[in-house]
Amino acid sequence: MKSTNISSFANSLVKDYIPEEGPSFSLFRIEILSGLTVALALVPEAIAFAFVAGVTPLSGLYAAFIVGLITAIIGGRPGMISGATGALAVVMVSLVVDHGAQYLFATVVLMGILQILSGIFRLGKFIRMVPQPVMLGFVNGLAIVIGISQLNQFKTINSAGESVWMSGNTLIYSYCIVVITMIVIWILPKFSKVFPSTLVAILLSTGLVISFNIPIPRVGDLASVAGGLPSFSIPMVPLNLETLIIIFPYAVILAAIGLIESLLTLNLVGEITNKKGGASKECLAQGISNTVTGFFGGMGGCAMIGQSMINVKSGGRTRMSGVSAALFLLIFILFASSYIELIPIAALVGVMFMVVLATFAWNSLKLLFVVPKSDALVIILVTIVTVLEDLAIAVVVGVIVSALVFAWKSASRINAVERPSTTESGAKVYEIEGPLFFSSTNSFLDIFKPSKDPEVVIIDFARSRVIDQSALKAIEDIANRYSNLGKKVKLRHLTRDCHRLLSKTGQLMVNSDDDPDYSVAVDYEVKIGIFGK
Repeated sequence: MKSTNISSFANSLVKDYIPEEGPSFSLFRIEILSGLTVALALVPEAIAFAFVAGVTPLSGLYAAFIVGLITAIIGGRPGMISGATGALAVVMVSLVVDHGAQYLFATVVLMGILQILSGIFRLGKFIRMVPQPVMLGFVNGLAIVIGISQLNQFKTINSAGESVWMSGNTLIYSYCIVVITMIVIWILPKFSKVFPSTLVAILLSTGLVISFNIPIPRVGDLASVAGGLPSFSIPMVPLNLETLIIIFPYAVILAAIGLIESLLTLNLVGEITNKKGGASKECLAQGISNTVTGFFGGMGGCAMIGQSMINVKSGGRTRMSGVSAALFLLIFILFASSYIELIPIAALVGVMFMVVLATFAWNSLKLLFVVPKSDALVIILVTIVTVLEDLAIAVVVGVIVSALVFAWKSASRINAVERPSTTESGAKVYEIEGPLFFSSTNSFLDIFKPSKDPEVVIIDFARSRVIDQSALKAIEDIANRYSNLGKKVKLRHLTRDCHRLLSKTGQLMVNSDDDPDYSVAVDYEVKIGIFGK
C-alpha cells in the first residue's frame, strides 16, 4: 500500500513537470523564462520585507530561495510561487525588536512544524468553507495592498538619513520608467509571445536607464544582493519553557496567516489553470519549507499572490517555472548580484502595478449591484479589513459575517404544512420544512397552537433536519407545552443521526415496536422531564 502511494505521488509530480501534451522546447523556454521573470521581481520584494521584519536582506533572500524551491517541488499547485511576504513580516517585527533575529528563526521552525501538522490532519480542506464573496474581497484587498506597498518605492533617503518622497527629475524619470514598463507588458503580447512581456519590459527599462545614465534608484540602492550559500545552524535560543512561551503565540499566528494566504492563492491559481485539490499537500509543503528555512537563517514565507500571478500570466504552468525561479534567485545571490543591482526599482514597480490590475476582480464592482446586499457587504468588508488590518483577520471576519447572514436567512425558511393524520384518528400532523437549529428555533416554536390542537400531535421531520442542541431544546419546549395541556406529541421521520442525538439526551422514549434497522423511524414519543430536569 505504501509503495503504491509513493508511486502515485511520484507520477503526479512527473505530470506537474511535463503536461499532457508532452515536453517540448517551447514549453521549456516559456517555463524557464517565466521563472527568470519571477526571480527578478522577487529580489526587491524579499529585501523590502526583510527590512520590514527587521532582519538582514539575505535573510529575506534565503527565505525566498528555500521556501520557493521546496514548495515548487512538492507544493499543492504547479505554477504557485512562495517566498518572504509582507503579511508575515508585519507580524515578525515586534518579535525581532523585543528578542532578536535568533528567536525569529526558532519561531519559523515551530511555525513550520504547526503547518506540517495541519497538513497531516488535513486541515487545509476547511478552506472550502471560505465563501466566494470572501474570496473576491480577499483578492481585491490584496491587490490594493500590493499597489499601496509599491508607493514606498518612490521614497528616498535624504542627507539626514530620513525617508522622504522623491521630487524633481528623479520622480519624473521614475514615473516615466513605470509607464514604459507597463505599456510594454500590455502591448507586447498583442504582437508576439515568444518571450514573456514582463521580462522584456524589465530588460528594456534597465537598458534605457543604463544607456542614458538616468538618475533613479536601482535595486543596489536598497541593499547588496551578494552573498554565499545559506548555511545550516540551530537557532541560538535557550531550549526551555520560557522560550516556548515567547515564540509559540507568534508561531501560531504566522502559521495561520501563511496557510490562509497560501490556500487562497492556491484556489486563485487553480481557477486560472483549471486545477483543483492539493490543499493538504500545500500545507505540508509550506510546513517543510519553513522548518528548513528556520535552520538556514531565513525569515520564513508563504505563497505570494503577486509573484504567482506574474508566473501564471508569463506562461508558467508546471513546477519547472517555480523551481527555475528559486534557482535563478540563488544564482543572483552567488554570481550575478552586480547585474541585478543595476535594475531600476521603477521597472519592478511597473511590473507590480500590472499585477495589481490583473489581480483585482473588476467584475466584482458590477456584482455589487447584482448580488444580494449581504454578499456585497461581505465583499466590501473583507476588502477594507484586508487593507487596514491583515489577510487572516479579514478572512475570519468575512467567514463569520457570511455564517451569521446564512443563519439569519435560514431562520426565516422554516415553516410547516398542517393536515389531519391519515394513520391516527383525530390526530394532527405538522410537516416541518427547513432546517431546525439555533437561529430558527423561535420561528419553529411560533408554528404550533397547543391550545387549539387535538389530543395527539405528530411532528413530521421528513423535509427538515434537527441540527444542534438548540433544536433539541426547542422540541422539548414544544413537548412541555402540549404536556401541560394533557396532550401528547410524537415525532416522525427523523434521520438516524438525529435519532441518536435525541436518544443520548434522554428526550425520546423509543416505542417497542420501532425497527432500529431502518434509517427513517416510525413514531418517537417525547418523554418529558428527563433532559434538564
